[in-house]
Amino acid sequence: MRFPITFQCGTNGFNLIAALFFALVLNALFLLRAWEMIPYDHVHDYLFAASIPLVLASAFYFLFSLAAWPYLRKPLLIALVLVSAAANYFMHSFGTVIDTNMIQNVFESDPQEAGALISSRYLLWMLLMGMVPVVLICGVRINNGTRWWWNLLQRLTGALGAILIILLMAALFYKDYASLIRNNKNLIKMITPANVVSGTGHYVDQRYLQGSQELVKIGEDAYKGPLISAATKKTLVVLVVGETARAENFSLGGYARDTNPELKKQQVIYYPNATSCGTETAISVPCMFSNMPRVHYDANLAHHQEGVLDILAHAGVSVLWRENDGGCKGACDRVPHTDMTQWKLPQYCHDGFCQDDVLLHRLDNYFDSLHNDGIIVLHQMGSHGPAYYQRYPAEFRRFTPTCDSKQIQDCDHQALVNTYDNSLLYTDDMLSRTIDKLKGLSDRFNVALVYLSDHGESLGERGMYLHGAPYMFAPSQQTHIPLLMWMSPGYAAANHINEACVRQQAVDAKVSQDNLFHTLLGMFNIQTQQYQPQLDMNRSCQTAA
Repeated sequence: MRFPITFQCGTNGFNLIAALFFALVLNALFLLRAWEMIPYDHVHDYLFAASIPLVLASAFYFLFSLAAWPYLRKPLLIALVLVSAAANYFMHSFGTVIDTNMIQNVFESDPQEAGALISSRYLLWMLLMGMVPVVLICGVRINNGTRWWWNLLQRLTGALGAILIILLMAALFYKDYASLIRNNKNLIKMITPANVVSGTGHYVDQRYLQGSQELVKIGEDAYKGPLISAATKKTLVVLVVGETARAENFSLGGYARDTNPELKKQQVIYYPNATSCGTETAISVPCMFSNMPRVHYDANLAHHQEGVLDILAHAGVSVLWRENDGGCKGACDRVPHTDMTQWKLPQYCHDGFCQDDVLLHRLDNYFDSLHNDGIIVLHQMGSHGPAYYQRYPAEFRRFTPTCDSKQIQDCDHQALVNTYDNSLLYTDDMLSRTIDKLKGLSDRFNVALVYLSDHGESLGERGMYLHGAPYMFAPSQQTHIPLLMWMSPGYAAANHINEACVRQQAVDAKVSQDNLFHTLLGMFNIQTQQYQPQLDMNRSCQTAA
């Protein structure tokens, strides 16, 4: 069947048009950012700026010349156009940086999370930047000529010409390119589709091509120490792992708007100087439960190594993970876990998402059946964007007007902040009610609660939205997280913890998700070689251990 729109083009002409489209259209954002970095003090600077699109187009032309084989070039080009168009949408709209971690987010997001990012603007973007070029590519009839060797010679000549242009520009502007790249390392990650291809390649290699690796067991020497063994009551800790909450908007940390009215009444211990291990769930969650500090974190090792929950289970602590955020990223694979979204409870769940009250559903029944020391992890949906307005019930819509849209980049900034803050109000209320539940169990258990977010969020600052920026370049809004602790008087007494001391030290303490592993072990008085007391946030305020 003939394509309804057809026109002819030679091989080199086709490659040139494709190269110009990729360089000038699909990489327009890269060019703009690169040009912004140039000082323009001399004529040389203007010539250097003009060389950047020339070098980029030459590089694409060279690559397309190598791939200009019948039955390969069109399918390959169509795939690259669609991938580049999608990447460009998120880069333009949210300031997203495409790297290996972001590709991991894409592969490990559930359909509901991915669907929340699809909007009418995205579909229009894909139509204009993706489907229209695809139609034109399909309609081109490439004239290869009758002599294969002549066509090959033309392609090789064109590729050689592109290489010569790149070498000439490198000779003329080597110092300028070296300085631009060295001082703006994030810039290279804006070149599409190279960023997508590179990130996908690294992710696939790390996840699937390094061979099946045996589970690395740690902490098999773990046992309960004298404090917990001699206690007259069992110990129960609830750990709430938040999603996308940033410390900047927590009133417990000094935010002018009261986003924590309920927690303020609970006299929680708040750590105002806490940071995350990563800027995305796929990194932060497995990292915080591992024994690896952020600076030495190895995602591949974490994928096949036990974590703190495994060690607690080795020591005889009952472990339960309740999920409302698309998965535990491996942290709960070997302990009992329940995906609460699968219950499809209509009072909490709508349009494929559940509000966080689902995590508390029938939790009292579990408490009633628990006769052992136990830890319960509640993994929140929290403030997951961009649909912040869907993260809280209507009664928590207190800050108005709100941004009731997934196209948050189009919202008034204050309306966007209002909506985000409403989601924090809901988290505040949910945490306070969880503490109240624990207070009601204090006759049976020594109880405590820990809350920390997986990472923060950008709300338009410096043109960035959502999260996932490379850690080295990430703004504080994405790495500065809320972290708090609450413990009953019985828990503090049984563990010889001076709560006033902990509260005082929390004010100035520089803590991070690195501390969680060792703090949880300390909260159950677990004795193991894996435990590092200097990273236990309570240890320096214990009179005995």
